[in-house]
Amino acid sequence: MAAPLRGFRLRRPGSAQKFGAAAGSLRGLLRKGCRLLQVRAGVQGSGIAVPWVSVPCLESRFKNKSSYMRYSCESRIRSYMKEVSNFISNVHPTARDAYKRILDLMSDKLKSVKYNGSYFDRTEEEAAVRLCTKEGWFSCQGPFDRDDCPCKHSINPYTNRESRILFSTWNLDHIIEKKRSVVPELAEAVKTRDGREVNWEYFYQLLFTVNNLKLVHIACHKKTNHNLSCDKTKIYRKRKQSHEIS
Repeated sequence: MAAPLRGFRLRRPGSAQKFGAAAGSLRGLLRKGCRLLQVRAGVQGSGIAVPWVSVPCLESRFKNKSSYMRYSCESRIRSYMKEVSNFISNVHPTARDAYKRILDLMSDKLKSVKYNGSYFDRTEEEAAVRLCTKEGWFSCQGPFDRDDCPCKHSINPYTNRESRILFSTWNLDHIIEKKRSVVPELAEAVKTRDGREVNWEYFYQLLFTVNNLKLVHIACHKKTNHNLSCDKTKIYRKRKQSHEIS
């Protein structure tokens, strides 16, 4: 179910004139506000304006900034899971039960790791499972087809609310695309499994983990077709070979 719309007031930087807008999330609000005010969201100092937004204190129910940032990451991962679940209407009728079982396995796995909220949590002790420094700095990992960010984008959403709003426009971009490749190939694998066991954990890694996710600044988020597909050798689990004793 989509988040209910809420009303907000926006104005251009340096202007007293205010506009009304309705949105169900901070990300949606920022994008709608940029269209309404005809500005682009980005980092100050790069020639990109940031609209002023009057928002309720959405963070007041969290104990600290790390809790809020965990929630922010969890929300993104939950939205990916929702997309995978909603795709079931496109799955062949004879394969829907098997597809649903895989959804249940993925959902249980996500719950066990708390939807990978640690990716945005600067207090996470294991550096390998967070995308920021201990101080809260995030660095853009560059477009899907590059190893790094050519503009060296960075941001610390722990510093203030404006930075957190800007950070909401950064993307966890799927290198192998979720909508064009991963989810359709999962559905096809379930349909054509012919007795084989679908390697759901491989698809889980592609959909919900940094094995296939890159944190990118909005300017580095290329929306062109990535022209990448799943590894055909990993779609099904390898069958155990039995060896006869002569």
